[in-house]
Amino acid sequence: MLGTVEGAIAGLRAGTPLRRQGLSEEAREHLREAAVLTDKPMLYVANVAEEALPEGGPNADLVRGYAAQEGAEVIVLSAQTEAEIADWPPDEARAYLADLGLEEPGLARFVRAGYRLLDQISFFTTTGGKEVRAWTLRRGETAYEAAGQIHTDMQRGFIRAEVIDWEALVEAGSYAHAREAGRLLVEGRDYVVQDGDVLHIRFAV
Repeated sequence: MLGTVEGAIAGLRAGTPLRRQGLSEEAREHLREAAVLTDKPMLYVANVAEEALPEGGPNADLVRGYAAQEGAEVIVLSAQTEAEIADWPPDEARAYLADLGLEEPGLARFVRAGYRLLDQISFFTTTGGKEVRAWTLRRGETAYEAAGQIHTDMQRGFIRAEVIDWEALVEAGSYAHAREAGRLLVEGRDYVVQDGDVLHIRFAV
């Protein structure tokens, strides 16, 4: 282990980030507790002029070349364009982006890329009315762990989770209609939450 640390330090002193030192998974595991900043995953954003969208032009290509050395993803966007359309009606913003060759705002692509990089998903809760809240969970975590994200009492008294995919809920028209149609799945604490799940946690404390 000492050799691993000394080698990593030598690489850092030479200006090579830890993530680019070609370390084995075992070596990286030894160093993980040190939480070295240059071992963190990277996401690059190329901020370009609107006329360079959607590919970004030569400057974005330079960023892609640098990012490729680390196997990192690159998001190309125009911060000026994002700021301009932020307050536009959704239909107008979509039409404007389509004229630029884009299917959605750069901010949406940036957020999704961040979730992929951190291996996270979103799940939703609703009181049955119009209020819906989104929560973040690490991919592979369970309904029991999702309950803990909402409230520790909910996790402590977990009984079961009623689960439905958000698209199925929209199709049903309401939570009550989804229940009447038998579209809610009843799952236990070990259920692995999927991206886009809507959870209704039953608990007792």
